[in-house]
Amino acid sequence: MLMPRREPIVNDKYIRQVLSRERDEDDVWVHEILAKARDLKGLNQSDMIGLMSIQSSALLNSLFETARYVKDSIYGKRLVVFAPMYISNLCRNECTYCAFRANNHEISRRTLTQEEIAEETRALVRTGHKRVLLVAGEAYPKEGFQYVLDAIDTIYSVREDHGEIRRVNVNVAPLTDSEFALLKQKKVGTYQLFQETYNRKVYKEVHCSGKKADYDWRLGAMDRALTAGLGDVGIGVLFGLCDWRYEMLALKSHIEYLERRYGIGPHTISVPRLEPADGSVISAAPPAPVDDATFQKLVAILRIAVPYTGIIMSTRETPSLRRKSFDVGVSQISAGSRTNPGGYSRDAGDDACQFSLGDHRPLDEVIRDVATLGYLPSFCTSCYRLGRVGGDFMDMAKPGDIRQHCDPNGVATFKEYLTDYASSETQRIGEKCISDALDKMDEHPRAIAEKMLVKVHQGKRDVYC
Repeated sequence: MLMPRREPIVNDKYIRQVLSRERDEDDVWVHEILAKARDLKGLNQSDMIGLMSIQSSALLNSLFETARYVKDSIYGKRLVVFAPMYISNLCRNECTYCAFRANNHEISRRTLTQEEIAEETRALVRTGHKRVLLVAGEAYPKEGFQYVLDAIDTIYSVREDHGEIRRVNVNVAPLTDSEFALLKQKKVGTYQLFQETYNRKVYKEVHCSGKKADYDWRLGAMDRALTAGLGDVGIGVLFGLCDWRYEMLALKSHIEYLERRYGIGPHTISVPRLEPADGSVISAAPPAPVDDATFQKLVAILRIAVPYTGIIMSTRETPSLRRKSFDVGVSQISAGSRTNPGGYSRDAGDDACQFSLGDHRPLDEVIRDVATLGYLPSFCTSCYRLGRVGGDFMDMAKPGDIRQHCDPNGVATFKEYLTDYASSETQRIGEKCISDALDKMDEHPRAIAEKMLVKVHQGKRDVYC
């Protein structure tokens, strides 16, 4: 049994002390930090401050090269692909940056029925998706949290031609201990929740009312999730609300706390930026904007500071910036996304979307683009189904051993996509991508991958190791 928590999750005083030690770009210091990063052991907050000071193009290139080395060492050239599914935009909170906030009367409200959730699932499966992130506003219909549990069952129940959703990750409001225990009984992958901002003062300013206004209740959600036995959790920051440097150090503080207390860090870290949202003044003029160049830098720093984690970039960002991010550390992307309930199965345009998208391309076009750039699109869902979660996953991810499984699974699931869903042009480019990926594999994983590819060619599906 865990002892009561006495240490702060985020030590504001210490973070400000570290920030106060920031100095001008130091070539020698930066190169020492980057050399340390190549050991794949991560960085501390002082190291991160050293990298935040980088301004020159030469040192930026060294940072990006190191981030590329770290990412390739652990995850290779794979990019995991998923889609969010919004099942409701009901919300009781008043968050000034969000279109779903309770007092926003500029959007229509909708909660999908279970049959509508099934239809959304069918629409996603028809395009080739295998992984879904279930998202809901922080209010439920009369069934309460059971509505979310039923939605998970509904998504998994759908079969459409060759496909189905094989992994459901969940991004919903912080749960109670008993609700987390119920979620643990479902076949879910990662429980994902963003603190939005770790700065208490800013947090209070942008969360005006509702349960979400309770900073500590939200911050403690990962404790309750891990205590309930959920193996994989995902955290994140909404960049643009507060100084990005503070958020990065606070994020690292949260990660170090989880590692000390539970022996594992976050399975994923998301890096959304504040985007325009209907009915939100602050979203049109972020109080602490992060430009594209700084955004690339912070992604690279995050990659080498927490090398084992999956870094997620959503379709908030433009195709151009997303392409650049692949090379500096991003390992998971959403594609063909809609951020409104019912957005996949009906022509709803931007009706009731949570925020504006930067990448409106359909899945096939995104996949073709990713493969053309030399990255392997992966729809793999094997780890959580084989129990490679939590500490077991971390033990393989930290030294880079997870690639022995990820590379063959990525190739096999991509071959499924190419065979069942891809356009002829995407098939052509994708087959070359698979051939190139096989050439770069070590002998043992390549032999496994080739056997799996034969099975897929013979008509078998959901082949994994």
